[in-house]
Amino acid sequence: MVPTLEEIFERLDVYRTVWTGRYERLQMLDAMWGEAVEQKTNPDHEEFLTQRRELQRASDTIDSVVQRDLLGQGLRFPAGGLENGILDFPTTLEGRWVYLCWRRGEVQISHWHELEGGFRGRQELTDENTIAMGRLDEDIPDDSGLDFPPVS
Repeated sequence: MVPTLEEIFERLDVYRTVWTGRYERLQMLDAMWGEAVEQKTNPDHEEFLTQRRELQRASDTIDSVVQRDLLGQGLRFPAGGLENGILDFPTTLEGRWVYLCWRRGEVQISHWHELEGGFRGRQELTDENTIAMGRLDEDIPDDSGLDFPPVS
């Protein structure tokens, strides 16, 4: 699973680089022309339209990959997760929901945290945790505390 996650983040890196380049060029056009760049008579108007269109295309592609390949697979981005390469995986431990936590570059999923603990609350997985997590003989706890966005 980790090699697949790394590959997904590598694809996202490419799209984010494209997005950043388009955004920076739009910022330059705005600094040079302000709202005048939106006028058809402006010499940079066509470039402005192209950059804006390509920025939206890059945003849509990033959103699509995140929705399909990550959120759609039951994974979760915590705040700053895309930028910092952090993903959470919901599981149960001793009758409550917790998150397994992976950070880009880690060779395996080796940490977990409470729902409210976040990255700072990460703890190393122990053999005891691993055995107790996701047990099917427990009642599934209420999942209303999981903060997953709706999948469209």
